[in-house]
Amino acid sequence: MGLFFRKTRAGRKDAFDPALYRPAMRVSICTGERTAGFQDRETGDFHDVMQVPGDRELAAFCREYGVRKEDIVKIF
Repeated sequence: MGLFFRKTRAGRKDAFDPALYRPAMRVSICTGERTAGFQDRETGDFHDVMQVPGDRELAAFCREYGVRKEDIVKIF
């Protein structure tokens, strides 16, 4: 392993179970930074997946995980 390497995402689509997790977006009040991920329905823990600086990345997140924009819950 070198100094620069690419991280691989473990379990992408198959890790998302709608019965256990709901799609969520954590939004910073101060900076406006947005992180898309999933929130555990039972414990409320947030598991981040990717940064969302613009609408293109949000559309990619929705397409990759089969989520509608209307179903994403915002967490502040």
